[in-house]
Amino acid sequence: MPKMTFIETDGTRREVDAPLGLSILEIARRHNIDLEGACEGSLACSTCHVVVDPQWYELLQDASEDEEDMLDLAFGLTKTSRLGCQIRMTEELDGLTVRLPGGTNNQM
Repeated sequence: MPKMTFIETDGTRREVDAPLGLSILEIARRHNIDLEGACEGSLACSTCHVVVDPQWYELLQDASEDEEDMLDLAFGLTKTSRLGCQIRMTEELDGLTVRLPGGTNNQM
């Protein structure tokens, strides 16, 4: 089973099982990781914002225009910011590392 690592806001690293086809938001929820996802992954908020480790960022599919628009609302936006609901686990992403930002901007 593929794995991924979440770096929580306090710096704690949590390596978890990451089933193929699930989004980062779904994986976080399975493992009780505090990634909000207020819109339930419908691309209507930025509360599942994660910062992707730079070594993994280039392996991701490009963000859609809708995702880019939502990211503009995210707290602590960086060059490697993405929405966790929009990244699906693949074999190529086995080992993916993402950091949770220090807060969220919930406009819902």
